Amino acid sequence: MSPVNSLTVLHVSQPVDGGVARVVVDLVRAQVAAGYRVVVACPDEGFLGADARNAGAAVVNWPAVRSPWRALGREAWALRGIVRQVGPDVLHLHSSKAGLAGRLAVRGGVPTVFQPHAWSFEATSGPLTDVVTRWERWAARWTHRLVCVSEVERSRGLQRGVRAPYTVVRNGVDIGRFDPAVLPAPRDARRKLGVRGEARLVVCVGRLCRQKGQDLLLRAWPRVRAALPDAELALVGDGPDREELERQAEGLPGVRFAGAVPDPRDWYAAADLVVQPSRWEGMALAPLEAMACARPVLLTDVPGARECLGESELPLAVGDIVELASGISHMLADLDRCRRLGSQARARVAERHRLSESCAAVARVYAELRRQLPVQGDPARESLTNSSTV
Repeated sequence: MSPVNSLTVLHVSQPVDGGVARVVVDLVRAQVAAGYRVVVACPDEGFLGADARNAGAAVVNWPAVRSPWRALGREAWALRGIVRQVGPDVLHLHSSKAGLAGRLAVRGGVPTVFQPHAWSFEATSGPLTDVVTRWERWAARWTHRLVCVSEVERSRGLQRGVRAPYTVVRNGVDIGRFDPAVLPAPRDARRKLGVRGEARLVVCVGRLCRQKGQDLLLRAWPRVRAALPDAELALVGDGPDREELERQAEGLPGVRFAGAVPDPRDWYAAADLVVQPSRWEGMALAPLEAMACARPVLLTDVPGARECLGESELPLAVGDIVELASGISHMLADLDRCRRLGSQARARVAERHRLSESCAAVARVYAELRRQLPVQGDPARESLTNSSTV
């Protein structure tokens, strides 16, 4: 294997935007700074490839689609070729598609870390749930370490019979970058974004898709406006459900679609409250960013939510429109309380979710695998790798 300061890590991710992509970029930046040789395989879209390259990684196009089964054979074969080309000491697979294709491609021949960022079986229903659960159990034999971003994500994997060595590495944020001291004043941020200064502003940052629950938020919004006529809602992000959500929002007062933004900090600065009504998560990143910016957050009771919030605020029932509307209205009715909860949130993130600590925990996982796995001379590894480089 390579010496410590020349460890080669291959990150693989199908998501090229949103929280998963930001986690990968943060890891890349830390690992390049630590002297690792880092390669990222991802589709040639979104911000992941460009940001990873700017952070010092080599980037290889992996033309994967989000659908779990369409083109899977081609994707796994392409990834097998990338692994042969790169010759990684560690293969780090992010989210369900990379976890599926990557473990089929190498089948344990390279030390493999799988980070679900939310289990695939959380996103399905009916017979498909049984199929993906059986797959996760089967693929665990080819997984040297499962990295979960919350204790609940780990426990749900164990409850479903996914047996492999687990490590919990909570998502982290750069508390220097997401710091109220470096943000614009709320009034200045609102002026820049075109938000009325006196509005009570709710912000939801995330990919516009079923997982993130923006449709639930729009269904709850008329109740919020009935209680607080000056409330406004900004949906920050883009995604496959945008057109459908825009149709749903027709006629709803005070709703705007801000689109994808390269930096959400102005929106956090402008917000009175950040809401994420997700249907499933591992541990969402956007609420942690908002908390680091000293903004109160309202979350549904998905994995990671209680670990984010601590005892400051209980999460809401998933999918409960009435409770969601009531929770938002209750929070916005007392802006002084919002500010107090925001200060508490900032302190919690600084204590438990520092990006430097998350990256160090992943580095420890790699180091443990290097000590535990005698990969030099392993025929399975030698059949996959050669001396060529990216």
